[in-house]
Amino acid sequence: MGHARTHGLVSVIRVTELDARDELHLRRAIELSRQARTAGDQPFGSLLVGQSGEVLAEDVNTEHTERDITAHPELKLARWAGRKLSLEEAAATTMFTSCEACAMCSGAILASGLGRVVYALSAPQLDELRRGSPGKGVRGIDVLAQGDRPILVEGPFLLEEAAAEHSGYWLQ
Repeated sequence: MGHARTHGLVSVIRVTELDARDELHLRRAIELSRQARTAGDQPFGSLLVGQSGEVLAEDVNTEHTERDITAHPELKLARWAGRKLSLEEAAATTMFTSCEACAMCSGAILASGLGRVVYALSAPQLDELRRGSPGKGVRGIDVLAQGDRPILVEGPFLLEEAAAEHSGYWLQ
């Protein structure tokens, strides 16, 4: 494993490798990011996984196709969780996402009561891939750290695979 760092109520875990089940789910998030890009949207994808390992819901970025700047997969899934899951179920649910959630989505993750987030690319890694394209400002992990409840955040993982979905996208 690695070391844990607590930032506010967020526990950020740095591990050298994912367990097999988490790796499978994170690879699915990266696959969803590929689907979003193929459909003409920004390459981001996410899924929610219940305590027993079952996929509860998944979504992709649809900002361009829906002409909605809030159509991030993390926000859509946090809203889904808020409607469909009890607080106990949400606390036992993990969001796997192809990139660290932005500040808007992180606020929704907190409000939904999700207990864990696992991501591939960090915001600074994404900014590096953007090569001058503007970032989203405040980091999502900082929003999570200011929350009123603990949430486990793990990442980044699978950098090369996740970065491949962004190759050339931000230079268009």
